[in-house]
Amino acid sequence: MELVDQAWQWAGPAHYKLWDPEPPAGTAHQPAPLLRSTRAKVKAGDGAPLKRRITLHFPREAVHEPITYRLAVEFDVAAKILRAQIAPNQSGTMVVELSGDIDDLAAAEQWLEAQGLGINLTPGQITINPDLCVDCGICSSLCPSGALASQAPTWQLHFDAQRCLVCEQCIPSCPLGAIALELKGP
Repeated sequence: MELVDQAWQWAGPAHYKLWDPEPPAGTAHQPAPLLRSTRAKVKAGDGAPLKRRITLHFPREAVHEPITYRLAVEFDVAAKILRAQIAPNQSGTMVVELSGDIDDLAAAEQWLEAQGLGINLTPGQITINPDLCVDCGICSSLCPSGALASQAPTWQLHFDAQRCLVCEQCIPSCPLGAIALELKGP
């Protein structure tokens, strides 16, 4: 809570900072609106925010829009970018974890669709069959998030589902078919 109280947002001619307890002399500063509303929710005891992992598909016309900034300012939704492949004047894809109030998330998702962005909710989760896995580590070398890792001294494969992006790169890499995508039920 102390960090939240010390967090300041300030704008200068060429920079924008969110976590700076003491901005340079002569610059105006005020508490960030996002942090103020988050602080109010924490003090009110509303609990932890809801999280959703989604994939956004950007058409060529939308790649220059400040999507994550607008989600924070207009909807009070935090967007943690997990993976992105976006180039100027080309379509792009971004995997994000959105967190916020359930109503704010619903409004943000409607706004994203109205902006022409395609939205895919993560379809399921990766599972590993321990009876088939031989801990070869091929999948861990391809995992962009580090959710799959082999650790010394046993070199056993460890899977951290919280870090998994569900990019599915590990599935075809497994020579024994020990990795699968478990789809969520209706």
